[in-house]
Amino acid sequence: MSNNSIENQSTDEIDLVALVRGLWAQKWLIIGVTLLVTSGAAAYAYLSKPVYQAQLFIMPPTQNGIAELNYGRGKSTELDPYSIKHVYDVFARNLQGESLRQKFFNDVYLPSLDESQRKGALDRLYERFSRELVIKGPGKDTPDRYSVTVQGGDPARATEWAKDYVARASEAAESELIKNVSAEAAVRARNLEQRIVGLRENAQRIREDRIQQLREALKIAEAIGLTSPSINSTAAVDITVETGNKMDYQRGSKALAAEVNALESRASDDAFISDLRSLQMRYSFYRKLSIDPESISVYRQDGSVEIPESPIKPKKAFIVVLGIVVGLMLGGLLALMRVTLTRISESQKTNESVKR
Repeated sequence: MSNNSIENQSTDEIDLVALVRGLWAQKWLIIGVTLLVTSGAAAYAYLSKPVYQAQLFIMPPTQNGIAELNYGRGKSTELDPYSIKHVYDVFARNLQGESLRQKFFNDVYLPSLDESQRKGALDRLYERFSRELVIKGPGKDTPDRYSVTVQGGDPARATEWAKDYVARASEAAESELIKNVSAEAAVRARNLEQRIVGLRENAQRIREDRIQQLREALKIAEAIGLTSPSINSTAAVDITVETGNKMDYQRGSKALAAEVNALESRASDDAFISDLRSLQMRYSFYRKLSIDPESISVYRQDGSVEIPESPIKPKKAFIVVLGIVVGLMLGGLLALMRVTLTRISESQKTNESVKR
């Protein structure tokens, strides 16, 4: 039993040595295949078009950046001020919106392609565009930061596209917010206008009622011959007309007639309506309210955006090393196959010689 084990171990060692010798005999094949594969990998790495990547990081705006939106808003105006989160959410929604992506694809990406490239199917081109322009949302470490990544063969154009895309998202968000502010201001102005109209109509009715009351008091004063005010009336007929806890006829016909004439000739009741001027001021404010887009910042850029100097693809060193490894493996495999075939052929020849 011990002799068999020694014999088997010796046979394995002989086979391994023979295999190594066989592979060494095929060293030029291994070297040739390795050089061929490595040359192909190097040619791909150095001749393929480089791809550059521009990346822009975005953070929420500051309170100062949204101050223009909150002009005229607060507890005293019954309009809640916009928060940073609300403004940033509007921007993020526009940034990730499909409508903005499609518009950028039609307005910017398609015109940048050659005539031959534009002949392809639009869905394929859009799929390629979606791979080249990527919007990434917040992560665990950066819960408020978005990133816009653009890849392309021209580093300057990739950088410009990243800036342009964010600028378009910013314009869309600002337009939406300004429309909301303007709509709320218009509604507020319309409500105030209705209140002002109501107060004026009410004041006119009160004045008309007062004129009617004074005319009746004037008739009484003329009937009893009272022309001047009298504190203690000595009229034989005790007639009282109470209007607002006042016996107006006691003022005398002259004073009553003068007040009736004054009320009838009054052009406007505005001076006699309490709180009217404050309502008019608020109405004028909301009516004329306008937001300057240049004073709004719906996002804040995190860091600067530089034109990339080094391409991200192809990774030349990695491709060359990978080519060497693959070449060695492929060459070794071919050499092993040749050694195996040679040994099988020699074994068959040996068996035929023994049979003879």
